[in-house]
Amino acid sequence: MAIAGMPNHRSGNFGPLSAGLKFDRYQHAAVILAGGEGLRLSSFTRKVFGYHVPKQFCPLFERETLLERTLRRVSPIVPPVQTITVLTEAHERFYTPLLASTPSSNLLIQPDNRGTAAAIMGALYRLIAAGHDGAVAILPSDHYVSDDSIFMRHVAAAFRAVEMAPRLNVLLGIEADGPETEYGWIEPGAPVASSPPALGQIKQIRRFWEKPSPDLARYLHGRDCLWNSFVLVANASTLLSLMARALPEMHHAFAPMIDDAADDEILRSIFSDLPSADFSSSVLVKFPQEFSVLPVTGVSWSDLGDPRRLLAAISNDGGRISGGSHNVSKT
Repeated sequence: MAIAGMPNHRSGNFGPLSAGLKFDRYQHAAVILAGGEGLRLSSFTRKVFGYHVPKQFCPLFERETLLERTLRRVSPIVPPVQTITVLTEAHERFYTPLLASTPSSNLLIQPDNRGTAAAIMGALYRLIAAGHDGAVAILPSDHYVSDDSIFMRHVAAAFRAVEMAPRLNVLLGIEADGPETEYGWIEPGAPVASSPPALGQIKQIRRFWEKPSPDLARYLHGRDCLWNSFVLVANASTLLSLMARALPEMHHAFAPMIDDAADDEILRSIFSDLPSADFSSSVLVKFPQEFSVLPVTGVSWSDLGDPRRLLAAISNDGGRISGGSHNVSKT
């Protein structure tokens, strides 16, 4: 339900691009993925808030939600007018007060959550329909980063690489600090090029490893493999073409979005028969040779996927969780 006094985002922003919305293909664009349910933390958020709150909408760090943190983190290198936030209609009561000043044309509100592949493909269609087929950064909204400036310098480096080599799809890989079994891992290969510097740090990908066993995680950590942050920088049209190869039926279903006349009912029709698909298993694992990785150093990172990692991040950040009538300290 809509919150009194706030604009109702439910009507009129599923499909049609608002008059005047034009993304500059020569500027960077960003897609913020904020449509997930955060079910792995549901028992924790119920304890803190008294009801389940998807973690991207939780005020986990000094009353700032993870979504707000992500939008702030991105804004120095991608202007808000070039940023699309992907949401799910069922979460309206959570996102409406946070995004009240955001134009509805910069929100892609899914009728239902159909997984990260659908969220990314829908956003790419929205960008291309609005005139942007250049470089775009795709970022989850529910991760922790200890130093925004350092992290975004790596994103900027990935943008430079994609501008120089538009066929690159560059993932940010986090320097691992332990044999974590709940993360996806990237096994890097040779550099994609010896020069120029913008390309020299980027490596080919030998293989993706999803949630390895403890023995395999220790092996990957010992070989300097990287945690997959799922932050991706790519050319919008290049990435959409790759997703069309991986998910041809989904690509066909989204095709009407390329028309500026696409409306609410068209998007509802797309989602009504759309199967759920995860970008990692449906695209990354199928085509590892189509992706490359930029190692990220100098920051702590976490997907905050369970209470242990969440509390460790809060401790690292020096903050407290505040919510409802409960306070959860950093210790």
